[in-house]
Amino acid sequence: MGLADIDRRHFLKRGVTAGALAALTPLPTMAAAPSADSDRAYWVEVVTKVAHPVLQAASERQLKTRMPVEAPHGNVADRRQYTHLEAIGRLLAGIAPWLESGPNTGAEGRLRAQYADWSRLAIQSGTDPHSPDFLNFNHGRQPVVDAAFLALAMVRAPTELWHKLDKKTQGNAIAALQSSRVILPAYSNWLLFSAMVEAALSVMGVWWDPMRVDDAIRTVNTWYKGDGVYGDGPPFHWDYYNSFVIQPMLLNLLDTISKSSSAWDSFRPATLERARRFAAIQERCISPEGTFPPMGRSLCYRFGAFQLLAEIALRRQLPEGVSPGQVRSALTAVMRRMVEAPGTFDAQGWLTVGFYGHQPSIAESYISTGSCYLCAAAWLPLGLPATDPFWTAAAAPWTSKQVWSGAAVKPDHAIAD
Repeated sequence: MGLADIDRRHFLKRGVTAGALAALTPLPTMAAAPSADSDRAYWVEVVTKVAHPVLQAASERQLKTRMPVEAPHGNVADRRQYTHLEAIGRLLAGIAPWLESGPNTGAEGRLRAQYADWSRLAIQSGTDPHSPDFLNFNHGRQPVVDAAFLALAMVRAPTELWHKLDKKTQGNAIAALQSSRVILPAYSNWLLFSAMVEAALSVMGVWWDPMRVDDAIRTVNTWYKGDGVYGDGPPFHWDYYNSFVIQPMLLNLLDTISKSSSAWDSFRPATLERARRFAAIQERCISPEGTFPPMGRSLCYRFGAFQLLAEIALRRQLPEGVSPGQVRSALTAVMRRMVEAPGTFDAQGWLTVGFYGHQPSIAESYISTGSCYLCAAAWLPLGLPATDPFWTAAAAPWTSKQVWSGAAVKPDHAIAD
């Protein structure tokens, strides 16, 4: 049984009619042999598999009722305060470029239009103080993280996730983001979360705090360690936070704030150069089998570990020697390994906690069901049109696959800055 067949059975069980499913899910079961067309179809099928339960429930103001809260450290009551904003903010941050990218015609376009509608309803219900799904933006410390991911989603899809909101919802969203200011960010990648909220507010036409932006940009710059890698705070950590947060958030922060002020434009060239180098490193970390090292914290974000590589592909800024076809092929291989692992989804289609399948033992105390939806960050290249070389190029072996097959590969070099 293919992934599309599982989705169809799952959605029918959830009450989605066969007719609606035919309109929303035009995706065939994937053939075993990779190709440019089947890769994009597979990515959209994975989006459907992961996003549908979240967006459908949120659009009906039923997210808190339907979404399970798995918290392996026995702290369900604590994580329940944050997990729903995690799911919405992280999922929307990943699918935002796709929502923004194209027409609502054709099978994929109809699906995209439906998900854009549901995403706006999710924002509406999540920021409405009278909604049963009103989300926590200011109690405890965690909300500043996912307020920032929601802000990132809005700046990645300004038409679909901001301008198309009704005025009342825009006002509620602004108030929700502003309310997160009471949270003092940790002296770590969290500085970027507070700054990203301010950057989004700057393009929403309300007062924003340049000091939070300046502090984040200048401080993170002092944590640069060399060869495309930043510390998470003054120390260096071997984990995926350069990709989960630091470099994608920094790139988008600089892009967004430049619309309101040129004060930080001088940071942009070096930031992009470092990001391109780190993207090259990430591409080399994907094994010939489509696996990658289970290294560092937050492994339950699964293939969200490749947000930075996906971001650089979306920007059409892949480093020299790294082709769109090989990046697409590599990311597809990783997704196949992880999405199709037994236990990745529960019986109702929600993500479970784990790295490869259901592995609650690998989770930190801050991980719960909603946390896992940061996997969506790997889908950023869906924001590129189907005619882009990322999608039209023939499938190609990525660097480690070339090396381990004995192919001629050029040496890797560090950057100096």
